[in-house]
Amino acid sequence: MANSATSPEMHSPPEAIIEKQLGECLDALETTLDADVLTFMGQLIFGADDVIRDVVEAINPRRDTLALVLETTGGYIEVAQRIAETLRHHYDVVDFIIPNYAMSAGTVLVMSGNSIYMDYYSVLGPIDPQVQRQDVQRMVPALGYLVQYERLIEKSKTGDLTTAELAYLLERFDPAELYRYEQARQLSISLLKEWLVRYKFRDWSRTETRKKRVTQAMKSQRASAIAKLLNKTDRWHSHSRGISMEVLRRDLKLRIEDFGQDESLSASIRQYYRLLKDYMVRRNHAGVLHSKGGYKPVTEI
Repeated sequence: MANSATSPEMHSPPEAIIEKQLGECLDALETTLDADVLTFMGQLIFGADDVIRDVVEAINPRRDTLALVLETTGGYIEVAQRIAETLRHHYDVVDFIIPNYAMSAGTVLVMSGNSIYMDYYSVLGPIDPQVQRQDVQRMVPALGYLVQYERLIEKSKTGDLTTAELAYLLERFDPAELYRYEQARQLSISLLKEWLVRYKFRDWSRTETRKKRVTQAMKSQRASAIAKLLNKTDRWHSHSRGISMEVLRRDLKLRIEDFGQDESLSASIRQYYRLLKDYMVRRNHAGVLHSKGGYKPVTEI
């Protein structure tokens, strides 16, 4: 994992020009939002938290607000936790901007924001933290593993377990791994509920329709309801199922800021995002951290 920006003298002229354009786009977005802007695109794997810490610590001077432009398929919930705690150590207000998608552990991280900016195309995902299987060189969705295990256990209770399923159960399911997956699920749920109450609902004082005073108990109940829905695998069916702004507003009753309704802000976000995304492909980088400190590749394809 690279921890330092590529120096300008190592760039070809076109790359130097593009990085200058990226810096200008970032400056424009910071001015529009009146916030420091940091962009992370990539998986939430160990090491990503270290790179984000280094970049955030180097921001000087700081504004009162940090806006994190985020695109991620997810990753480890422990990494999401360290990132959220790092951002909150340095900023009282942290907002998240989702130009495209933030899935799984990325969704939980987004729930630590004071405000969430999306448009009609943006999506979040179900709570389904990814874990590293010992027998495969890739991360797998923890909930899918747990649901499959629970389904086979229920079949065994009724005597409907086939010989093949029994063999699979005995060979593939490790009690230690199951415990680790259950812990990842519980951590995801508890963090989401804690962060919603502490940050997202911090300024929620009156209900929108009846204008009733919002109590701490009401905030906790709403956070629990959101966590339950996002953790409901039979509703979303797939780890990669996208949940749109409309569904988040309608079914989860979650307040989302629609940056698509602000023509200037939408243009700034899309221009910056497209340029950065194209540049990542050009440089053959699977992940990137971009700030006014420069362009930092965090993983390589």
